[in-house]
Amino acid sequence: MRTNRRNALKLMGIGAVSMAFAPFVNASDILSKETMDALRNSPQTPQGGMPQPKYNEPVVYEGPDVIIRRIDEHTWEGNGHLMANESIYIIEGNDKTILLDAGTKIDGLKKIVEGITSKPIILIATHVHPDHTGSAINDFDEIWINAADEVNVPMFMADYKGKVNYLEDGQVFDLGGRNIEVIFTPGHTPGSATFFEMEGRKWGYSGDAFGSGNLLLTTNFSTLLATTTRIESYMKRYGIEKMYPGHYMGSNLETLQRISDLKKMSEEMIAGTRKGDVSEQGMMGLNGRIRDFGVNISYRSPQGLK
Repeated sequence: MRTNRRNALKLMGIGAVSMAFAPFVNASDILSKETMDALRNSPQTPQGGMPQPKYNEPVVYEGPDVIIRRIDEHTWEGNGHLMANESIYIIEGNDKTILLDAGTKIDGLKKIVEGITSKPIILIATHVHPDHTGSAINDFDEIWINAADEVNVPMFMADYKGKVNYLEDGQVFDLGGRNIEVIFTPGHTPGSATFFEMEGRKWGYSGDAFGSGNLLLTTNFSTLLATTTRIESYMKRYGIEKMYPGHYMGSNLETLQRISDLKKMSEEMIAGTRKGDVSEQGMMGLNGRIRDFGVNISYRSPQGLK
């Protein structure tokens, strides 16, 4: 099936704001009463008010489609305005730069990034959803994705004419004095991937693999359990302190504790010792939800309970 970006968003049940990302939306004037009620009941929402982004990083670029902030001298984070502050990351080495994700609609993204770094740019997607592989991917001749997300390409990347390269689990991108390792982290999508610094900085970039506080589990809990078990071990082994998520709000970094909590929730759902709230329908068919440890997991019932 071929579709354009707007129709793809509709198929996901996503417009300018999304119920799935409701705990992070700050456009209260256009939210429905039902969504407002869900927000007030969300564990991420401060009592009596909407959650607000709290960025400490200084702004280096502000345009109509994206705001980019400096994490450190060679690392930047950007936020679009269409899908719960969807994030992009610019990761610069001595010789090359990775642009991780491309937002939903950021006109002139390549030129914007070239205004920040003079190094050749490698475009990589954490997964193939339209808030990460939006229209700006067409600025680039090549993109790297996990082949397991190929199933989503006809829906969300149908218009892309460039070369699609496929990531390998354990692959290392040598940027010159800075190495980035690819670790497959399926769960949110079959082809979700997380990217870790090999030395120096003890952090990673996880896209939507762990939900930014609100995980849409389109696979199943067994997949999430395998992923969290692996990443828990990886973070302990290499002393990873944090992961920057796909919808960074300034205070929702993914931590080892978050991974351990998601692992525990997965174990309990599989064992049947934890029960979710199931409705007749849900966005993307995700009709079940559990809440604990400051995180939501939406899943497909009963298929996701395995």
